[in-house]
Amino acid sequence: MKKLVTLACFAGFLSVAALAVAAPKTYQVTGPVLEVKDDLIVVQKGKEKWEIARGPETKIKGELKVGAKVTIEYRMTAATVEAK
Repeated sequence: MKKLVTLACFAGFLSVAALAVAAPKTYQVTGPVLEVKDDLIVVQKGKEKWEIARGPETKIKGELKVGAKVTIEYRMTAATVEAK
C-alpha cells in the first residue's frame, strides 16, 4: 500500500512538471504608464510605446494609473498563424 501511494505521488509530480515545462516563457517591460483601459495598458520603454493587452485574469498590485512606474510580466501568444 505504501509503495502504491509513493508511486501515485511520483506520477502526480511528473504530470505537474510536464505542464510546467509546456508553459511559454515570461518577459518583462518596465516604464511609466501612458494609458490605462479595461483591456489595455500602454507603457513607455525608451522611445517606444508598448501596448500590453490585459483581461479579467490580470493580477494588479498597487494602484494602476497614468504616470505610475510599472513592471509588467507578460507572455507572447499567437493571435493567428498562416502556414504556406
